[in-house]
Amino acid sequence: MFAAIKPGWSKPATILFASELPVNEKAFAVALAEAAKFGSDLIIFHAYDSSDAKAPQGLGISCCDYARARAEKQCFEPLAQRASNLGLHCKIVVRPGAAAEQILSYLREQKIDQVIMGAHAPGPIGKLLVSATTEAVLRNASVPVNVVGPEVAENSYRNCAIYTILCSVDAHESSRVVAEFAAELAAQFNAHLILQYVLPPQECDEVLAGRTIGEIAAELPSLVPPRLRNKINLRIRAVVGDRTEELLYQSRSQRANLIVLGAHGASRFAAITRAGVVYKILAYAHCPVITLSPVVLAECGVGTIEAQLRPFEACLAGVF
Repeated sequence: MFAAIKPGWSKPATILFASELPVNEKAFAVALAEAAKFGSDLIIFHAYDSSDAKAPQGLGISCCDYARARAEKQCFEPLAQRASNLGLHCKIVVRPGAAAEQILSYLREQKIDQVIMGAHAPGPIGKLLVSATTEAVLRNASVPVNVVGPEVAENSYRNCAIYTILCSVDAHESSRVVAEFAAELAAQFNAHLILQYVLPPQECDEVLAGRTIGEIAAELPSLVPPRLRNKINLRIRAVVGDRTEELLYQSRSQRANLIVLGAHGASRFAAITRAGVVYKILAYAHCPVITLSPVVLAECGVGTIEAQLRPFEACLAGVF
């Protein structure tokens, strides 16, 4: 049985670009390319912390917020003009408050099909890459989230005649949802799709249970719905090894333009160290990474939102 993937997730009618100041230019370039590809409406969304902006004597907080919001909005007008020059409908939304809370609130209020946002580069002592905002959105968004990391090449998503999508799957039931979503994307982009199954050595006895890795590989095409198999160029790769290393290696050797992952929490410690799989993929991938949150997976019948959702204490240590 295949998941009910929403059409807008693979062919977005409305894209939300979640931006900070200064603007992440690579992330905005991806947002423009996506919107131009599908003729999507583009929303440039920014939330600012108003707690440090005290109103002058006699001036109401609402007036102070209005002036601050107007000033912040002006910073994004050149971006909106660039979108308009491409014939795109673009709107700027600026709100006071915590960024993650405001982004997630807006997703609940409006019909958004995809979120695109940047990720911070690690500092000289391995500063946390995935900020609290990015982590909260990745874990709680009700739509796919496209994250553009610091190592993404300038031309990895633009002006490409042929796209290659690398999708990570394993034995978990969510892999069917992740693979179907990746196949939908491949069909939309006329792309090659690589389904990669990496079995950690320590899990071989439990997972293989007398089978060979080749037998597992032979089963992977069944993750793709029959209606899509003739529309895409599907390749399969199943190996024993380290999931992170193999995914990064293949993304570079195959010149992948996009990586698709299902995100699932394991431990908070792993989420704030360099041990987390998603952390490493976002930190070192040379192409954008689309993640499907526990909320998205639950909507597709995998697990429950209540069991997986921890709004602002979430982690990104595991990959399905």
